[in-house]
Amino acid sequence: MIRVENLHMHFGGIRAVDGTSLKIAKGSITGLIGPNGAGKTTLFNVIAGHYTPTSGKVFLDGEDIGGLKPHDLFNKGLLRTFQIAHEFSTLTVRENLMMVPPNQSGETLWNAWFKGAKVRAEEKRLKEKADEVIEFLEITHVADELAGNLSGGQKKLLELGRTMMVDAKIVFLDEVGAGVNRTLLNTVGDAILRLNQERGYTFCMIEHDMDFISRLCDPVICMAEGKVLVEGTIDEVKNNEQVIEAYLGTGLKNKPGVTA
Repeated sequence: MIRVENLHMHFGGIRAVDGTSLKIAKGSITGLIGPNGAGKTTLFNVIAGHYTPTSGKVFLDGEDIGGLKPHDLFNKGLLRTFQIAHEFSTLTVRENLMMVPPNQSGETLWNAWFKGAKVRAEEKRLKEKADEVIEFLEITHVADELAGNLSGGQKKLLELGRTMMVDAKIVFLDEVGAGVNRTLLNTVGDAILRLNQERGYTFCMIEHDMDFISRLCDPVICMAEGKVLVEGTIDEVKNNEQVIEAYLGTGLKNKPGVTA
Protein backbone atom coordinates (compact mmCIF):
# COMPACT_ATOMS: atom_id res chain seq x y z
CA MET A 1 0.00 0.00 0.00
CA ILE A 2 2.87 2.37 0.82
CA ARG A 3 6.19 2.34 -1.02
CA VAL A 4 9.02 4.66 -0.02
CA GLU A 5 11.99 4.92 -2.39
CA ASN A 6 15.35 6.43 -1.44
CA LEU A 7 13.74 9.13 0.70
CA HIS A 8 15.80 12.01 2.07
CA MET A 9 14.69 14.76 4.44
CA HIS A 10 17.41 17.22 5.36
CA PHE A 11 17.24 20.18 7.72
CA GLY A 12 20.34 22.18 6.90
CA GLY A 13 23.22 19.82 7.62
CA ILE A 14 21.02 17.37 9.54
CA ARG A 15 19.98 14.30 7.54
CA ALA A 16 16.91 13.27 9.54
CA VAL A 17 15.91 10.74 6.87
CA ASP A 18 18.88 9.60 4.83
CA GLY A 19 18.06 7.35 1.90
CA THR A 20 15.24 5.32 3.43
CA SER A 21 13.37 2.75 1.35
CA LEU A 22 10.59 0.52 2.69
CA LYS A 23 7.20 -1.01 1.91
CA ILE A 24 4.05 -1.30 4.01
CA ALA A 25 1.83 -4.16 2.85
CA LYS A 26 -1.92 -3.77 2.60
CA GLY A 27 -3.66 -5.33 5.61
CA SER A 28 -0.54 -5.38 7.79
CA ILE A 29 0.23 -3.84 11.16
CA THR A 30 3.81 -2.72 10.64
CA GLY A 31 5.93 -1.66 13.59
CA LEU A 32 8.57 1.06 13.26
CA ILE A 33 11.16 1.08 16.03
CA GLY A 34 14.56 2.64 16.63
CA PRO A 35 16.47 4.78 19.11
CA ASN A 36 15.59 8.44 19.66
CA GLY A 37 16.74 10.51 16.70
CA ALA A 38 16.48 7.61 14.25
CA GLY A 39 14.20 9.60 11.93
CA LYS A 40 10.96 7.72 12.60
CA THR A 41 8.69 10.71 13.26
CA THR A 42 10.27 12.71 10.44
CA LEU A 43 9.54 9.79 8.10
CA PHE A 44 5.91 9.79 9.26
CA ASN A 45 5.69 13.54 8.71
CA VAL A 46 7.02 13.23 5.15
CA ILE A 47 4.67 10.37 4.25
CA ALA A 48 1.69 12.24 5.77
CA GLY A 49 2.45 15.45 3.85
CA HIS A 50 3.64 17.65 6.70
CA TYR A 51 7.09 17.95 5.08
CA THR A 52 8.07 18.00 1.43
CA PRO A 53 11.02 15.59 1.08
CA THR A 54 14.42 16.83 -0.02
CA SER A 55 14.43 13.97 -2.52
CA GLY A 56 12.94 10.54 -3.05
CA LYS A 57 9.46 9.17 -3.71
CA VAL A 58 6.43 8.09 -1.69
CA PHE A 59 3.66 6.06 -3.31
CA LEU A 60 0.17 5.21 -2.04
CA ASP A 61 -1.42 2.34 -3.98
CA GLY A 62 1.01 3.06 -6.82
CA GLU A 63 0.26 6.80 -6.94
CA ASP A 64 3.10 9.25 -6.35
CA ILE A 65 1.89 11.34 -3.39
CA GLY A 66 5.05 13.40 -2.92
CA GLY A 67 4.18 17.05 -2.31
CA LEU A 68 0.53 16.45 -1.43
CA LYS A 69 -0.70 18.20 1.70
CA PRO A 70 -2.21 16.43 4.74
CA HIS A 71 -5.79 17.34 3.78
CA ASP A 72 -5.27 15.89 0.28
CA LEU A 73 -3.93 12.67 1.78
CA PHE A 74 -6.78 12.62 4.31
CA ASN A 75 -9.21 12.56 1.39
CA LYS A 76 -7.26 9.63 -0.09
CA GLY A 77 -7.60 7.64 3.14
CA LEU A 78 -4.13 8.25 4.62
CA LEU A 79 -4.41 9.40 8.24
CA ARG A 80 -1.84 10.12 10.92
CA THR A 81 -2.19 10.39 14.70
CA PHE A 82 0.26 12.13 17.02
CA GLN A 83 2.09 11.24 20.21
CA ILE A 84 0.19 14.06 21.89
CA ALA A 85 -3.50 13.73 21.03
CA HIS A 86 -5.02 16.64 19.08
CA GLU A 87 -8.59 16.64 20.38
CA PHE A 88 -11.03 19.56 20.53
CA SER A 89 -10.93 19.87 24.30
CA THR A 90 -14.13 21.90 24.73
CA LEU A 91 -16.26 19.52 22.65
CA THR A 92 -17.64 16.20 23.83
CA VAL A 93 -16.30 12.88 22.61
CA ARG A 94 -19.31 12.49 20.33
CA GLU A 95 -18.93 16.03 18.97
CA ASN A 96 -15.22 15.42 18.29
CA LEU A 97 -16.13 12.44 16.15
CA MET A 98 -18.90 14.27 14.32
CA MET A 99 -16.43 17.04 13.38
CA VAL A 100 -14.22 14.69 11.35
CA PRO A 101 -15.95 14.07 7.99
CA PRO A 102 -15.15 16.89 5.53
CA ASN A 103 -17.50 18.97 3.39
CA GLN A 104 -20.47 18.82 5.74
CA SER A 105 -23.61 20.62 4.57
CA GLY A 106 -23.91 22.65 7.76
CA GLU A 107 -20.53 24.28 7.19
CA THR A 108 -22.02 26.77 4.72
CA LEU A 109 -24.25 29.64 5.81
CA TRP A 110 -26.52 29.13 2.79
CA ASN A 111 -27.32 25.54 3.74
CA ALA A 112 -27.75 26.45 7.41
CA TRP A 113 -30.33 29.08 6.48
CA PHE A 114 -32.16 27.53 3.53
CA LYS A 115 -31.53 23.77 3.66
CA GLY A 116 -32.14 23.03 7.32
CA ALA A 117 -33.78 19.66 6.66
CA LYS A 118 -30.75 18.46 4.70
CA VAL A 119 -28.37 19.65 7.44
CA ARG A 120 -30.41 17.99 10.18
CA ALA A 121 -30.60 14.68 8.28
CA GLU A 122 -26.83 14.71 7.76
CA GLU A 123 -26.20 15.50 11.43
CA LYS A 124 -28.46 12.60 12.40
CA ARG A 125 -26.41 10.22 10.23
CA LEU A 126 -23.17 11.57 11.69
CA LYS A 127 -24.46 11.12 15.24
CA GLU A 128 -25.44 7.52 14.47
CA LYS A 129 -22.01 6.88 12.99
CA ALA A 130 -20.29 8.48 15.99
CA ASP A 131 -22.34 6.38 18.40
CA GLU A 132 -21.41 3.24 16.46
CA VAL A 133 -17.72 4.17 16.76
CA ILE A 134 -18.09 4.93 20.47
CA GLU A 135 -19.69 1.54 21.05
CA PHE A 136 -16.99 -0.23 18.99
CA LEU A 137 -14.27 1.37 21.13
CA GLU A 138 -16.16 0.64 24.36
CA ILE A 139 -16.14 4.26 25.53
CA THR A 140 -19.89 4.82 25.82
CA HIS A 141 -19.40 5.94 29.43
CA VAL A 142 -17.53 9.05 28.24
CA ALA A 143 -19.56 9.80 25.09
CA ASP A 144 -20.85 13.09 26.55
CA GLU A 145 -17.66 13.98 28.43
CA LEU A 146 -15.58 16.95 27.28
CA ALA A 147 -12.57 15.56 25.42
CA GLY A 148 -10.23 17.74 27.45
CA ASN A 149 -11.22 15.82 30.58
CA LEU A 150 -10.28 12.40 29.20
CA SER A 151 -7.30 10.38 30.39
CA GLY A 152 -4.32 9.88 28.08
CA GLY A 153 -5.53 6.42 27.05
CA GLN A 154 -9.07 7.61 26.38
CA LYS A 155 -7.69 10.38 24.17
CA LYS A 156 -5.76 7.79 22.16
CA LEU A 157 -8.97 5.79 21.73
CA LEU A 158 -10.71 8.98 20.58
CA GLU A 159 -7.94 9.49 18.00
CA LEU A 160 -8.57 5.97 16.72
CA GLY A 161 -12.27 6.75 16.63
CA ARG A 162 -11.67 9.77 14.47
CA THR A 163 -10.03 7.56 11.84
CA MET A 164 -13.18 5.44 11.85
CA MET A 165 -15.39 8.39 10.89
CA VAL A 166 -13.96 8.37 7.35
CA ASP A 167 -12.89 5.65 4.92
CA ALA A 168 -9.34 5.23 6.18
CA LYS A 169 -7.03 3.03 4.10
CA ILE A 170 -3.91 3.35 6.20
CA VAL A 171 -3.32 4.92 9.61
CA PHE A 172 0.06 6.01 10.93
CA LEU A 173 0.15 5.85 14.74
CA ASP A 174 2.87 7.83 16.51
CA GLU A 175 3.57 6.29 19.94
CA VAL A 176 -0.01 5.37 20.67
CA GLY A 177 1.15 3.82 23.96
CA ALA A 178 2.89 6.94 25.29
CA GLY A 179 1.40 8.01 28.63
CA VAL A 180 -1.23 5.24 28.61
CA ASN A 181 -1.67 2.90 31.57
CA ARG A 182 -1.37 -0.82 30.93
CA THR A 183 -5.11 -1.57 31.21
CA LEU A 184 -6.12 1.08 28.70
CA LEU A 185 -3.18 0.18 26.47
CA ASN A 186 -4.60 -3.33 26.21
CA THR A 187 -7.94 -1.78 25.19
CA VAL A 188 -6.20 0.36 22.56
CA GLY A 189 -4.39 -2.74 21.28
CA ASP A 190 -7.66 -4.67 21.09
CA ALA A 191 -9.22 -1.85 19.05
CA ILE A 192 -6.29 -1.77 16.61
CA LEU A 193 -6.45 -5.54 16.12
CA ARG A 194 -10.21 -5.47 15.54
CA LEU A 195 -9.92 -2.60 13.04
CA ASN A 196 -7.24 -4.57 11.22
CA GLN A 197 -8.97 -7.95 11.28
CA GLU A 198 -12.62 -6.93 10.97
CA ARG A 199 -12.43 -3.77 8.87
CA GLY A 200 -9.24 -4.26 6.89
CA TYR A 201 -7.34 -1.26 8.23
CA THR A 202 -3.63 -1.09 7.47
CA PHE A 203 -1.49 0.36 10.27
CA CYS A 204 2.07 1.52 10.68
CA MET A 205 3.07 2.45 14.21
CA ILE A 206 6.02 4.03 15.95
CA GLU A 207 6.30 2.50 19.41
CA HIS A 208 8.90 2.03 22.15
CA ASP A 209 6.91 -0.54 24.14
CA MET A 210 8.31 -3.83 22.83
CA ASP A 211 5.57 -5.91 24.46
CA PHE A 212 2.98 -3.84 22.60
CA ILE A 213 4.92 -4.18 19.33
CA SER A 214 5.30 -7.94 19.90
CA ARG A 215 1.56 -8.35 20.39
CA LEU A 216 0.46 -6.36 17.34
CA CYS A 217 3.12 -6.01 14.69
CA ASP A 218 4.44 -8.16 11.88
CA PRO A 219 6.67 -7.09 10.27
CA VAL A 220 8.83 -4.80 12.39
CA ILE A 221 11.20 -2.28 10.81
CA CYS A 222 14.11 -0.81 12.75
CA MET A 223 15.59 2.57 11.79
CA ALA A 224 18.79 4.25 12.95
CA GLU A 225 20.47 7.44 11.78
CA GLY A 226 17.80 8.04 9.15
CA LYS A 227 18.13 4.64 7.51
CA VAL A 228 16.42 1.25 7.70
CA LEU A 229 18.67 -1.20 9.53
CA VAL A 230 16.63 -4.38 9.36
CA GLU A 231 13.11 -5.73 8.80
CA GLY A 232 11.63 -8.97 10.09
CA THR A 233 9.59 -10.49 12.89
CA ILE A 234 9.93 -8.93 16.32
CA ASP A 235 12.19 -11.78 17.48
CA GLU A 236 14.43 -11.47 14.43
CA VAL A 237 14.72 -7.72 14.92
CA LYS A 238 15.30 -7.83 18.69
CA ASN A 239 18.10 -10.36 18.29
CA ASN A 240 19.80 -8.63 15.38
CA GLU A 241 23.26 -7.39 16.32
CA GLN A 242 22.92 -4.17 14.34
CA VAL A 243 19.72 -3.34 16.23
CA ILE A 244 21.33 -4.07 19.60
CA GLU A 245 24.28 -1.89 18.68
CA ALA A 246 21.96 0.95 17.60
CA TYR A 247 20.12 0.85 20.94
CA LEU A 248 22.96 -0.01 23.32
CA GLY A 249 26.01 1.28 21.49
CA THR A 250 27.63 -2.15 21.31
CA GLY A 251 27.00 -5.44 19.59
CA LEU A 252 26.49 -8.97 20.85
CA LYS A 253 30.17 -9.83 20.64
CA ASN A 254 30.99 -7.12 23.17
CA LYS A 255 28.01 -7.79 25.44
CA PRO A 256 27.87 -11.47 26.35
CA GLY A 257 24.40 -12.62 27.29
CA VAL A 258 22.55 -9.70 25.69
CA THR A 259 19.89 -11.05 23.37
CA ALA A 260 17.30 -8.25 23.19
